[in-house]
Amino acid sequence: MNNYKKHPFIPAIQKTSTLVVLSILALICFMVSINVRTIDVSPSHDQKIKAARLMKNAMEVLKDHRMEKGVFIDIENDPNETGLIGSPFSLITTDEGDLDSKLTTLDPNFSAVVVDLMHQLRLDIGDKVAVLMTGSMPGANIAVLTACQAMGLIPVTITSLGASQWGANQVDFTWLDMESLLFETGLIPTMSIAASIGGRNDMGRLLSPAGRKIITDNIASHNIPIIRKERLAENIQRRMEIFESNVPINSYKAVINVGGGVASLGTSFNLKLLPPGIIDRPRIQNIGRTGGIEGVFSKFINFEVPGIHILNIRPLIEQFKLPFAPIPLPDIGTGSLYAVERYSVWVAGLCLFFVSGSVLIIGIQSKRKIREHLIRHEPDSLL
Repeated sequence: MNNYKKHPFIPAIQKTSTLVVLSILALICFMVSINVRTIDVSPSHDQKIKAARLMKNAMEVLKDHRMEKGVFIDIENDPNETGLIGSPFSLITTDEGDLDSKLTTLDPNFSAVVVDLMHQLRLDIGDKVAVLMTGSMPGANIAVLTACQAMGLIPVTITSLGASQWGANQVDFTWLDMESLLFETGLIPTMSIAASIGGRNDMGRLLSPAGRKIITDNIASHNIPIIRKERLAENIQRRMEIFESNVPINSYKAVINVGGGVASLGTSFNLKLLPPGIIDRPRIQNIGRTGGIEGVFSKFINFEVPGIHILNIRPLIEQFKLPFAPIPLPDIGTGSLYAVERYSVWVAGLCLFFVSGSVLIIGIQSKRKIREHLIRHEPDSLL
């Protein structure tokens, strides 16, 4: 008994040395699990990089062209000095515009966003896509066309040339002028096959006669047909006929709408509330209303052609964790749009198993030793 008092029985799980070892083991496993990570590269990573670089080159070409013309950059409203932010007012300005949204679309990574959306629709080399554009967001237009170039798609484009504030609303540098320059330098695959004035009712109702003439003369200078019927519904139908003359409507693999052109979205205010991104037929049917004029975008989708809607820029880029109106422009290839860094579930699970197993083994051994000790020294306690 005296020996027991001198050397009391302490199970392993209660020994300080054992607890210290278990603590060190747990700490090592914790450090291993937080430092071992896997990188999930986007399946369209290479195409995204290619598209973003094409867009960056396209922006540089357009900026150099403006600089050669002696045009000064408005650094206050164009802090990234892209040279592609228009003016608040001009003769071809059709509506109000959100400057921050237009700055956001002038990030070359926006082209990678479009590639991601196209990849979700499983578009492939040689696929034809119908594209609806306005002059309001030249950055988004460039993003779509450079994404098509990177993925080997064939865009069939119809443009409404009028532009909202801060867009391609310079009378001497319209969207068609930009598009022509980019096509000549091989940065985009095709040019618009037809164009309209745009604006209210797609006929420039709020523009002055001088503004409408500037647009019609510009369309004529690019030798493409002008869509100019008496009524909006006729302008919409004419667009469908032009698209149909290229290939049957249901042969298009996607329809892409950029901006809020009335000929594209129709006269239902609800359709302007469509969430940006991938649009399918049920979503159009749920948000539409009777009584309005159906736009080209919804007509395509009713033919079971999937859509990509590029409007409401803030919620769109939030899906891809890109900054809104970034200053300066972020580097190409950075962020979760291109690759996602994750903790290794397998390593974390292995570490958890190792630590838990060690505690369990010591606990079982300690229980056995306690039982043996009680049998030898205090057998009555087992009764």
